[in-house]
Amino acid sequence: MPADEKPIASVWTRPRRPQRELLTREQIVAAAIELLDLEGIEALSMRKLGTRLNAAATSLYRHVTNKDELIELVVDDVYGELEVPAVADRAEWRAAVTRSAADLRAMTLRHPWIAPELGQVGLVHFGPNAMRMSSGLLAQFEAAGFTADEKDRAVGTLMAYVIGIATSEAAYLSQIARSGKTEQEWVAALRPAFDEASQEHSQLRGGSSARQDVHPQQIRDDDFAYGLDRVLDGLAARLHA
Repeated sequence: MPADEKPIASVWTRPRRPQRELLTREQIVAAAIELLDLEGIEALSMRKLGTRLNAAATSLYRHVTNKDELIELVVDDVYGELEVPAVADRAEWRAAVTRSAADLRAMTLRHPWIAPELGQVGLVHFGPNAMRMSSGLLAQFEAAGFTADEKDRAVGTLMAYVIGIATSEAAYLSQIARSGKTEQEWVAALRPAFDEASQEHSQLRGGSSARQDVHPQQIRDDDFAYGLDRVLDGLAARLHA
């Protein structure tokens, strides 16, 4: 790194300040996640979080220097919900990766606000939980037989698919939640308008009609599994190339 170039600022790259009061970083992070789950990323502010904790915003700044650092902390805490994949043998790598991908999607849908944070291009997650998860995935692809160069790209491809799908789903489910309807009610309410708009598009009508009696969540699960299988088919083909 050039002498005049500053390192990337991150809560994970500076020393943790000594504890001097009852309020802890862990309490701050837990309260922030509760607020985010209830009201979304737009509602998060140091002042609002301080009110939730019955503490002055200045007390929070003893633990995090700004909102960006707080986001780093909450993202990594949520990553801690994921089970780090145990290294599988070469014959089982695909099943292990599939479980990890499904866990990541489920975690994102539990916390819809996290989807944009995971999907930011160029954002590196230095937190210990995120690092353990990434290392675990790399170990799976290494066990599968991918070269050192390709295993990084394989993990990147997998994450891009999962985060991309989960981001779209999270936005869709958040819109439904704001409507006050269940997913089934929301889809049923849209059906007449879709049928009318697609009268001259038989391909659209045919595909939609074939699945109109299937629960919308099952359709989302099936679509995710289909896309994941195709991604893994392509990656597996590289092992035989």
